[in-house]
Amino acid sequence: MKAIVIDGCCSAESLHVSEIPRPEARSGWVLIKVFAAGLNHSEALLRTMEADADYIATPIVPGIECVGEVADAGGGKLSIGDKVIALMGGMGRSFNGSYAEYALVPAQNVFKVETTLDWVSLAALPETYFTAYGSLTEGLQLTAGDRLLVRGATSTVGQAAIQLGKALGAKVIATCRKESSFGKLRDIGADECVVDDGRISRQPLRIRPNKLLELIGPRTLRDSLLTVARPGYVCNTGVLGNVFAVAQFDPIKYIPNGVFLTGFFSNFPTQAAIDAIMRLANQNAIHPLYAKVFSLNEIVEAHTLLEQSGAGGKIILKIR
Repeated sequence: MKAIVIDGCCSAESLHVSEIPRPEARSGWVLIKVFAAGLNHSEALLRTMEADADYIATPIVPGIECVGEVADAGGGKLSIGDKVIALMGGMGRSFNGSYAEYALVPAQNVFKVETTLDWVSLAALPETYFTAYGSLTEGLQLTAGDRLLVRGATSTVGQAAIQLGKALGAKVIATCRKESSFGKLRDIGADECVVDDGRISRQPLRIRPNKLLELIGPRTLRDSLLTVARPGYVCNTGVLGNVFAVAQFDPIKYIPNGVFLTGFFSNFPTQAAIDAIMRLANQNAIHPLYAKVFSLNEIVEAHTLLEQSGAGGKIILKIR
C-alpha cells in the first residue's frame, strides 16, 4: 500500500510516498480502508521535534485520526463495510497511523458512525470536534445560558468549539489576534469578537465570560484565569502559544479564588462521546469545517502549510 513513513525528525520537504506492506488483521484490532485523514499540529511537532525520541516507534506512519470503511473487523463487533472514524490510542506514535491507504487500529479506538457527510467533511470531525466537545462538556461543564470565551478561536479546535458551544446553548465570545477574522468567526456562531492583545483581563468586555476555553496555553493562562467571572471555569486544552508549562507553578497563588482550572486530554475517546457529537451536529446542522484538501502525493505542501499554521483551518489528506 501507499504510505508516508518517517524514520526520525525531518523537514517537510523530505516527506514522500512509499510502498509498504498492507497491515495484517489480528484479533482486537480493526483494519480500516482509509478514505481521508485530518492533519494535526501534533503531527508537525512529531516530525520536527519528537520523532528521534525513544518512545516513538520509528520508522512510523504518522497520523492520529482517519475515516474510512472496515476492511477486517478482527473478530469484533464491527462488520466489513461499516463507516468508521478512528483516533488516538497511540496512532502514528506507538504504531502506524493514518497517512496510508490502510490503518490497523485497536478496536477501542474505532467508532461506527451513521452520517451522510462525504469523506472529506467527515475527516474534519474526529480529533478536532472530540477535543472541543470534551473540553466544553467535561472540562467546562458547559450548559445553556453560560457565557463562553474561546481563546484561540481561529484554530481548528476553536472554530469547532464555537459551533458546539452555540449548539449547547451558550453565548460565545471569540478571541483572535486580528480583527480581520471577526467576520468568519461570527459566520460560524460567535456572538462577540475580541482582539487578543495578551491581556484580555484588562479589557472592558461587554460580556464577561464565566467559562473559558484556553487554547493558547500556559503563555496566556494566568490572564485567562483573571478574565472569568466568579465563580468561573477555565479549561486549558491547547498549547498554541508554544509554551508547554507554567514555570514554578504555585496553585494557591496562581489560581484566583473562586476560579476552577481544569484540562482536557483527548486520548480517551468513547463511542458514547462520538454518538453525542454526531447527534449534536445532526440536530443543529453543524457541518465540520476544513480549509484545505491535499492528496497523499501532495504531502510536502500539506505539511509545510501545517507547520506554518497557514491554512486558517483544518487540513485534510484525501487518500482515495
